Amino acid sequence: MNKQVLRLAIVVAMLAAGAPAISHHAFAAEYDIDKPATLKGKLTRTEWVNPHGWIHVDVKDPKGNVINWACEFGSPNALLRRGLRKTDFPIGGEVTVKGYLAKSGKPILAATTVRLPNGQDFYAGSNNADAPKQ
Repeated sequence: MNKQVLRLAIVVAMLAAGAPAISHHAFAAEYDIDKPATLKGKLTRTEWVNPHGWIHVDVKDPKGNVINWACEFGSPNALLRRGLRKTDFPIGGEVTVKGYLAKSGKPILAATTVRLPNGQDFYAGSNNADAPKQ
């Protein structure tokens, strides 16, 4: 192997090692299509980060205990194209989120729609081909 090929191989290996590992989960791997749910509660936090946006909602269970739910949305760019902005989610405002429960049993929801405090409804789901549409 000549020196130029060896140098090129080393550079390629270094670039590959330094690249972030990008992976994306399938809906069916984390969420249960047979467990739709509707959450209604007070917004506590928003995260407009890639690859998914998230909102966190305090929801009272049937016993009156407050549980903080993490609701996964589509990508921030997809949400922006649908007309949603992070500023549409006032902390403390009441929202209604429909979606599907996590298979893990944790308080996590794959959101499909969200009703904002002003009464507007938006599609909040991801663009994944295997994600259910509502």
